[in-house]
Amino acid sequence: MTDITINAAFDSGNIEVLAVSGATATLAIRKDKDSDFFQWFHFRVAGAAGRELVLKITGLAASAYPGGWTNYNAAVSEDREFWGRAPSSYDAAEAGGTLTIRYVPQGSLAWFAYFAPYSMERHHDLIAAMALEEGVEHRELGYSLDGQPIDCLELGEGAKQVWLYARQHPGESMAEWWMEGALGCLTDPADPVGRKLRRLCRFHVVPNANPDGSCRGHLRTNAAGVNLNREWASPSADKSPEVLCILQAMDQTGVDFAMDVHGDEAIPHVFLAGFEGIPAWSEGQQAGFDRYKTILARRTPDFQTRHGYPVAGPGRANLTMSTNQLAQRFGCTSMTLEMPFKDNDDLPCPAQGWSPERSVQLGRDCMAALLEWLEG
Repeated sequence: MTDITINAAFDSGNIEVLAVSGATATLAIRKDKDSDFFQWFHFRVAGAAGRELVLKITGLAASAYPGGWTNYNAAVSEDREFWGRAPSSYDAAEAGGTLTIRYVPQGSLAWFAYFAPYSMERHHDLIAAMALEEGVEHRELGYSLDGQPIDCLELGEGAKQVWLYARQHPGESMAEWWMEGALGCLTDPADPVGRKLRRLCRFHVVPNANPDGSCRGHLRTNAAGVNLNREWASPSADKSPEVLCILQAMDQTGVDFAMDVHGDEAIPHVFLAGFEGIPAWSEGQQAGFDRYKTILARRTPDFQTRHGYPVAGPGRANLTMSTNQLAQRFGCTSMTLEMPFKDNDDLPCPAQGWSPERSVQLGRDCMAALLEWLEG
């Protein structure tokens, strides 16, 4: 029986092969560069020939979020277009915490990932397509440590300054799928929501704030091992130029509404986190955030308000995080959107769990909620 081969030498690839025997492999996830964070994996298996693959990813008790492995099923694709889920199980007592993935591919090739990847090639395709849409302007806000551009798409002629940005944490690829939905709504001439929003707002959209981490196969950091969502109080050119150039652009335009798009490893729900606890907190500012949550919960059953993060007490907000920093700095309504890596327990989908398709739809739903919020 021939051994399968496993490879991750591609955009966003990440795995280390410890042992292979036939169709069984023992694997480990490579840490983010200069960091102890690890959780993202993305690799290709060849030579399966219809056999059941048994893939054991070990050492996961030391991963960034060990609670993310319970009730989690790995993403899998054979055509790299449709991403389903492969039955997976987690044993905290095996080899320092082991996720066992079992899957029988139809052909000889299969790709596995922590979530459906959003490659840098697809990112450039998105930027190219959107930049050609009527009324859309593209600009490079700056460059990453590896020299990649921080792309920003701008559109709309309204007075409200709206910033949408994603993938500060590069392994949270659902965030850029969300961007496809939001941008699709905003640029579709037949979509009345997008048309009205363009009249009311000037949008500044950064689909990928961390291209280096995305390409390198990182979970949470950039090329210097820095968590960008802890840099917003004092970003620097040598550690976090990505945040520095975005924040400088925000200072130029001002911010009335901001959404930072993420994924959560452990919580099987879609939810929003706000800015409670900032020194400049006000009842009116809080009311704006609470009203947006109410609108979104009414518009889509994929969103809920019962589960989420603990709320910071008065004066205890972490101002190094973008949502808190922007609410404090601009007095705006600012929020972090979180989507699950697992399934959404409020509306489960056994075939795909939370998926690219649902992320895209949520992007559209969030834009519809924004319009209602503005008109309210």
